[in-house]
Amino acid sequence: MAQLWGGRFTKETDDLVYRFNQSLPFDRRFLEQDIRGSRAHAAMLAAAGIISAEEGEAIRKGLDGILSDVKSGALVPEGDWEDVHSFVEANLTERIGDAGKKLHTGRSRNDQVALDMRLYIRDELDGTSELLLELLKTILRVMEDNRDTFMPGFTHLQKAQPVTLAHHMGAYFEMFRRDTERLASIRGRMNVCPLGSGALAGTTYPLDRGMTAELLGFDRPCDNSMDGVSDRDYVLEFLSALSIVMVHLSRLSEEIIIWNANEYRFIELDDTYATGSSIMPQKKNPDIAELIRGKTGRVYGAMNALFTVMKGLPLAYNKDMQEDKELTFDAIDTVKGCVRLMTGMLSASSFNKERMEESARQGFSNATDAADYLVRKGVPFRDAHGIIGRLVLTCIERGVSLDDLPLPEYRKECAAFDEDIYEAISLKTCVERRLTKGAPGDMENELGACREWLRDFAGRVRP
Repeated sequence: MAQLWGGRFTKETDDLVYRFNQSLPFDRRFLEQDIRGSRAHAAMLAAAGIISAEEGEAIRKGLDGILSDVKSGALVPEGDWEDVHSFVEANLTERIGDAGKKLHTGRSRNDQVALDMRLYIRDELDGTSELLLELLKTILRVMEDNRDTFMPGFTHLQKAQPVTLAHHMGAYFEMFRRDTERLASIRGRMNVCPLGSGALAGTTYPLDRGMTAELLGFDRPCDNSMDGVSDRDYVLEFLSALSIVMVHLSRLSEEIIIWNANEYRFIELDDTYATGSSIMPQKKNPDIAELIRGKTGRVYGAMNALFTVMKGLPLAYNKDMQEDKELTFDAIDTVKGCVRLMTGMLSASSFNKERMEESARQGFSNATDAADYLVRKGVPFRDAHGIIGRLVLTCIERGVSLDDLPLPEYRKECAAFDEDIYEAISLKTCVERRLTKGAPGDMENELGACREWLRDFAGRVRP
């Protein structure tokens, strides 16, 4: 069995124990990060005079060859190697001889895996941010195309006040903007380098930890070697952030599912993002939105599992931490896939503007504006509230909307009503009069702020 630590042992590891302990089947995912870290470590060892310049160059070329062969498929990281670290080191030594055995000088697998995981999470965090930015651009396009698409706003899933689709989708822009900023915040906190922490107490070799940190794009080395090998806060933060992303994706998916229902018909899903029924030929099901909603629990599960793994661990490194990888890998794959699908589904969908507007008209969403009309005529709001409530009841009994109720019926309840009531409660007026910051009538300013944020974000958070 291929392992790095056999000297102290006189018996072979039980095969079942070995397979239970082995991590290569999943930690090979960050082979590229492992080689990146090993290149930086070797360059630092050579610069510090711990290995010769020739040995450092041989290690670099050997590592580059391994990575190239893995990418081409000529070398496959599988077999009896205990982990990705032993796979790389064994292949390196086979290629360049004894110089390969010097790569691990001043390094432990504890700080090596801590580095690999940190590099991997940083890469995936950036990748997830890019996908969220594409989703935000898609949402912004929907907003820009639907400034005048009137629809009911809801509370308790009941029609409340008229808004526009642009305003409604603007709420999701804010959610995913916070998600993107949250990831940037995590990136800032996690960008410290654990390499050089050793097993837990550093090393006696004169390592230049600042050099390796700089080579790998970190802000600085970590300040405490025990924390360096045992810290997984950044993984917990990332999983927490991914869980919140899934909250937002699930909420949007739920609305798409509702809007797609026959009773609403607000949205028409493109055929490429819907499925049919094996028995009912008329069906067009929002399966993608339903799956996104369902996979939210999967990401929550990864987060909760890792919190449970970490909660009772004493310092420093413990093998329990190996459980961080499969959980995190699955959560990342799930979230990235869901973000891509949501972006594509929104881009391909169309909205039934006439149906949305009619739904707003028929749901008495302009009742508050009718009460505000009376207030502007000098009627106390509480009295106006009661008057409009009775008029709504009249409309329900007659099967009409407030827009269709004859003026004499209005005047039966209050003499303050005049012909201008119909203009006052039109959907256009209801929306445009709401001019407070963040309200639907302030949409042009909101759109401008969204565009500006998208332009500035990348330069603001990236080196």
